[in-house]
Amino acid sequence: MSGSGNSDAAFCAALVREADFERYAASLFVAPAQRRPLLALAAFNAEIVRVRGQVSQPLPGEMRLQWWSDLLAGSAHGGAEGNPVAAELMQAIAAYALPVEPLVRLTEAHIFDLYNDPMPDWTVLEPHLADTEATLLTLGARVLGQGADQHADAIDHVARHAGVAIGIARIVARLSYDSARRQLYLPNDVLLRHGCELEQVFSGQAVPALRAALAEVIGEARKHLDQAQAELGDLPAAVRPAFLALALARHDLDRLSAPERDPFTPFDRSRLSTLWTLWRASRSFR
Repeated sequence: MSGSGNSDAAFCAALVREADFERYAASLFVAPAQRRPLLALAAFNAEIVRVRGQVSQPLPGEMRLQWWSDLLAGSAHGGAEGNPVAAELMQAIAAYALPVEPLVRLTEAHIFDLYNDPMPDWTVLEPHLADTEATLLTLGARVLGQGADQHADAIDHVARHAGVAIGIARIVARLSYDSARRQLYLPNDVLLRHGCELEQVFSGQAVPALRAALAEVIGEARKHLDQAQAELGDLPAAVRPAFLALALARHDLDRLSAPERDPFTPFDRSRLSTLWTLWRASRSFR
């Protein structure tokens, strides 16, 4: 590995460790040779996710996201030169023959972040989570399971269920943060069915209607989690560590559903707890 490659890899590892400790910690439970492409994917995702916080208007955000789409299409001005995340991502794509179309869809899905439109319903949320959370799981499994192409459909199926479970856990955990920015990733039709208005969410009112809606959403996430867990054992052992985050989702959903919890209290999980949960899961994923 060249000096530039070493520094690019180190940059990505540091970025993911700071911006997305869950994925950084999960990468510690795979072979070092496979850790680098996983961190490249996670660093790319971190760069995409944080665009929303780097702009004050949607248009500059869309331009930044478009640059990544152009990079993946091979038409970005300047290419990956001078951008360590882009360089590592393109190397991982080449080394593991990763498809770029899912990464483009992931990038485009995060255009939603730039606007304050509420997530309308499950029929929009589930494809959104498929294009974001599930995409990273599927590509991670592809990195870990080279030669497991015959299991591609099964991996995709597990990833879609796992993506919903993991994604919902993240959405409920981030409710206080997102609502303060007047953003809603919970399916709005569920809120309305329980009699919860958007302004109640945005003003931080933990009304019974919101609690009922959250209970329904968490219950749906648990169904997807149980399905993913049930099908995981049918996948090759080599790819299962790509789904270690399921253990964190189960742990988080249990805490997030506690009756006494205020849904607007910032949710936190210590790094030690994250590592411990992943370590325990890694022993059963072999």
